[in-house]
Amino acid sequence: MLPSSHVARIFVGCDPNDCDLEQMMVLEYSLRKHSSIPIEIEWMRLSRNPDSFWYSDGKGSGWTTDRWATPFSAFRWGIPAYCNFEGRALYLDADIMFMSDVAEMWNHPIGGGRAILASGAGRELRLGELVWDCAAAKAVVPDIHQLHRDPLGHKKLQNFFEENPHKVQPLGAEYSNIDGDDIPLEQLKAVHYSKMDTQFSHQFSLPRLQAEQKGHWFDGRIEPHPRQELADVFEQYYHEAIAAGYSIDDYRNPEVFGEFNKQSQNTSGNKKRKPLLKRLFGSLVS
Repeated sequence: MLPSSHVARIFVGCDPNDCDLEQMMVLEYSLRKHSSIPIEIEWMRLSRNPDSFWYSDGKGSGWTTDRWATPFSAFRWGIPAYCNFEGRALYLDADIMFMSDVAEMWNHPIGGGRAILASGAGRELRLGELVWDCAAAKAVVPDIHQLHRDPLGHKKLQNFFEENPHKVQPLGAEYSNIDGDDIPLEQLKAVHYSKMDTQFSHQFSLPRLQAEQKGHWFDGRIEPHPRQELADVFEQYYHEAIAAGYSIDDYRNPEVFGEFNKQSQNTSGNKKRKPLLKRLFGSLVS
């Protein structure tokens, strides 16, 4: 086995209740399809096991999720501590697909004193894909227990990096973008299909969840994606993964987490709005 420094350590923020299995499968397939280096993936999911780094009991022990927009929002800030502030680590949201070799990001230079490699700047800083210099991060991120307790910890660190560009090594937008931005398909290295109302995976995950009598954690309105050519790539990768022997069942959480506190994506502000699948499929979903 190669030394750990030669293996790309990839940490993926994902849902703990099997809502995003399709995203996880396509992400891993796209990474391995193009990668020239070995990779190790840590699926970061909320856990009720007190021994897990991702533990939360929803009552004040472990991670405090109440102000998160996703089931994993602040996990990215705990990665350097997970790695004992040594080496590099690549953070990815689950809703990403690669069209290039991840080694290009993994081996990208990071200047002295800069804690992360990321695309954009200021309010346009893209934090769904970033490479940590874990040693440099020690001077920036709070103690892990403080990060656990602070419901605003995610937003505070987001603001810190937006306001301190000298801590960020710039990365090209072709690697990290929001739904491709305005970059032509042939120039894209990876796509973060971040807008949750248009995510490519809904076409597969929502019917599956309906059949499983489950709801999705996203409670906003579903809309078509504005770039059909990107949706076509996702569908291509989905079917390629299945043909290559991948299965969404391989990504199921052996200990489904259940309900957790988080912010709603329902822009009407009605926190009691029916779960997404019930709104889509009516009485067919419990």
